[in-house]
Amino acid sequence: MLIIAHRGARSTHPENTLTAIQAAMDMGCKAIEIDVHEHDGQFWVIHDKWLNRTTDHIGKLHWMSSEKLKKVIVEKTEPLPTLLDVLKLVKGQCALNIELKGVQHLDLLYLHLQFATKQCQFGINQLIISSFNHDWLHQIKQDQPQWLIGALTASKGIDKSSFAKSLGASSINLDIDVVDEDYVQHAKSLGLQVYVYTVNRLEDWQWLDEIGVDGVFCDCPSDAMALYPQPTTFHW
Repeated sequence: MLIIAHRGARSTHPENTLTAIQAAMDMGCKAIEIDVHEHDGQFWVIHDKWLNRTTDHIGKLHWMSSEKLKKVIVEKTEPLPTLLDVLKLVKGQCALNIELKGVQHLDLLYLHLQFATKQCQFGINQLIISSFNHDWLHQIKQDQPQWLIGALTASKGIDKSSFAKSLGASSINLDIDVVDEDYVQHAKSLGLQVYVYTVNRLEDWQWLDEIGVDGVFCDCPSDAMALYPQPTTFHW
């Protein structure tokens, strides 16, 4: 079962920072998840649209210019990173799940993905774009179908995982509170990978592994990887 470092090594380092991402790579993670919001010509790596919870500033990300955002410090340790910063740091050493939290210009996203594959040693199958906004995912597949997408959901509808298949997704990323064996098997029957968030307990890891889940998003990846040896290399 793949262990995906959720926002980097979040249990020991400030989430969505270069330090957390480097720590996850150092401990041997083969996949890392980050969150991005587009603003003022950049993709900023941060989970919330408000700066209050994780930084030394108060207010919405969109209220500040790029120049001011470059001065924002995350949890009193380091600057707020951009997606370009992350791509340059990782350099294809592991796979990335880029979760879109906010985007206005998909063309800008495509430029970043092309930069990753042409300048940062990423294979195209090392990158996957996920989101709860399935309109964005649908548009990505319409515009540039070569990019992999993962459909995020926190519900189990009557169509189960069919919506993800219709989007052209490679995976369905499920909330642990809605996942069950029936859901997993339905997704597998459609050729989808199944990843579950956010999973930090031994009993949950064991149960999800037993019902055939392909991977979990985890805040404490070193603990999970001690129990689940990871592949030498990984592609989505």
